[in-house]
Amino acid sequence: MAAAAAVRHRTVEANGISMHVAEAGPGGGTAPAVLFVHGFPELWYSWRHQMGHLAARGYRCVAPDLRGYGGTTAPPEHTSYTIFHLVGDLVALLDALELPQVFVVGHDWGAIVSWNLCLLRPDRVRALVNLSVAFMPRRPAEKPLDYFRGAYGDDYYVCRFQEPGVEKELASLDLKRFFKLALIVQTTGSSAMSIKKMRANNREVTLPPWLSEEDISYVASVYAKTGFAGVMITSMHSHGLENCINIRSCGLHDMII
Repeated sequence: MAAAAAVRHRTVEANGISMHVAEAGPGGGTAPAVLFVHGFPELWYSWRHQMGHLAARGYRCVAPDLRGYGGTTAPPEHTSYTIFHLVGDLVALLDALELPQVFVVGHDWGAIVSWNLCLLRPDRVRALVNLSVAFMPRRPAEKPLDYFRGAYGDDYYVCRFQEPGVEKELASLDLKRFFKLALIVQTTGSSAMSIKKMRANNREVTLPPWLSEEDISYVASVYAKTGFAGVMITSMHSHGLENCINIRSCGLHDMII
């Protein structure tokens, strides 16, 4: 939490929505800029340590809450959450901040958004560093949900989150315990963020050194205010997953670190 004290917060109007943006480091346009793109179930806060580290070395760090998350607008229609909307949000944010080009760092769902930012607007990206999720080319013959169900089963969280009302089920959980389990999960497949298994899990959760009780309280408090409805649509709805772009027409390898 100490690194977060140096972070500046503001709301930026971009692409027809209000985006909550956290910034650290130099505020002018001359410093090299890094755009951090968070995953699920996260917020800008996931990047607090990296922002403090890079800001101290002269980088301008920008970490928004994505559409549907935290302090950023969460439109009610699922059609407002395609990959084109999410990439458009980031491009419009860069325009509003007068940043012609940035280094991009993405994690989890944010990595998917970042891959597509590079594909759609390579002119805005100096280099890309992605964590957790490798590039997944679009497969016209197989829908993403069909792939996930075949590989991991119906209880896999991406599949489970397609069901109406699941956001209310998530909101009914002990949010601090949910985030403790979700943020340190080390498994894939049906065990990853299974609501059923989380409810049945009574073991004591030991947090790793990089995650504190204070951190958990912050994230849980934000989600307690906003709920999960926009988050479910943004990160998990098939409408967004099926609009991801094919890599073959772009020299993406030139951007990847």
